[in-house]
Amino acid sequence: MSNYLIVGSGFSGATIAYLIASQLNEKVTVIDKKDHIAGNSYDYRDKNGIMIHKYGSHIFHTSSEKVWNFLKQFTDFNTYMHKVLGYIDGIETHIPFNFNTLYDVFPKTLAKKLEEKLLSKFEFDSKVPILEFQKQEDDDLKFLANYVYEKIFLHYTTKQWGLTPQEVDGAVTARVPVYLSKDNRYFQDKYQGIPLEGYTKVIEKMLSHKNIELRLKTDYKDVDSSKFDKIFYTGSIDEYFDYELGQLPYRSVRFKFETYNKPYYQSNACINYPCNYDFTRIHEYKYYLDDRSDKTVIAKEYSESFKPGKNERSYPIPRPENSSLYDKYLDKAQSLKHVYFLGRLGDYRYYDMDKAILRALELFEKIFQ
Repeated sequence: MSNYLIVGSGFSGATIAYLIASQLNEKVTVIDKKDHIAGNSYDYRDKNGIMIHKYGSHIFHTSSEKVWNFLKQFTDFNTYMHKVLGYIDGIETHIPFNFNTLYDVFPKTLAKKLEEKLLSKFEFDSKVPILEFQKQEDDDLKFLANYVYEKIFLHYTTKQWGLTPQEVDGAVTARVPVYLSKDNRYFQDKYQGIPLEGYTKVIEKMLSHKNIELRLKTDYKDVDSSKFDKIFYTGSIDEYFDYELGQLPYRSVRFKFETYNKPYYQSNACINYPCNYDFTRIHEYKYYLDDRSDKTVIAKEYSESFKPGKNERSYPIPRPENSSLYDKYLDKAQSLKHVYFLGRLGDYRYYDMDKAILRALELFEKIFQ
């Protein structure tokens, strides 16, 4: 009989399950209402031999040696470093907006003048959040700030979140800053790459421990939770409490997959469309593991409101009133001495994969060590 129940088999749940099973030598039951493991990082090889990320591109990056060393037990990584392109005024250029973007979209003389003014005001290799960048008094820098805001942030943010940049938390707008550098990489973390056999295989290895029992297509409501000493819940905290205080808002993401009879559809793995079309970006998957095929698969990404039973929760919407509602649920959770919430849904936080793993590692240490 298992003493521990883990709800959810994404990175948060799989990490805590593996630690309990391997370090404590305890029996663990992992349940997931999906018909597959790995949560939103689930991937699979299609009939063309291309590794498809079902829920959008997942790029692993971290500066945490602790997280990197933990994952290296289960996989090797390639050396893929993510770059994002976007169409600005019909020009394919780099995002975040950097010095290379500056010279792509403006005449050389104007670009040089703006570059000199930027370097007189900010440090090279620094990142300036767009809403901060707009607070300029110099007319040329004010022009640049308004250009970047309009062409890259305003319409993209509105499509992605259904809100203007001013209506979402600064942590969101800070994720895509103006980058005073010629570094075209989207992330600057020390460790970056894609698992050589995909993310699903990583989590499959984590859950293949002899002390772990996995049950897919199993809802938490259908399990007798009273049989377990401790429960680690990576589902949505408001759903756990039957929406007693109201529903926490999320954005959902829908993907339209298309297959083409040619080696490549676009010039990069991910291309953003800030001002054109109703989708936010197009993913082309074969770039990530350099898959070889005469065909290619893309996914157009559309953002929409989350509706229970209709689509999946993708991103918590970071607004003060939402954080306040989450805090009320957290207060209720404090009274449950044997239930722990974690993950993007349990913590109502926009986690990258490495942060979700680190949270699980630290929670395990806090409870058991």
